[in-house]
Amino acid sequence: MKPALALLVTLGLTGCGAANRLQPAKGDSLPVAPRGAIATPTPQQLLTATPQQRPQRSDELLRQSEERRSDDFDLPPR
Repeated sequence: MKPALALLVTLGLTGCGAANRLQPAKGDSLPVAPRGAIATPTPQQLLTATPQQRPQRSDELLRQSEERRSDDFDLPPR
């Protein structure tokens, strides 16, 4: 019973990933152009993330240990 249930769940999830080109619903149109834009963005442009939304990961490793600077605001509790 469990293998059949797993198979049904897997088949159901594979259908979720099959998406055709996104189009607005019939009778609807794309959103209006943002203020200052010359043209209305296409659906592909709206779905593409900007660098600010998905920043690149920095994998730079610390090459050598460095002494910390003194912190003038690191005061003992009162």
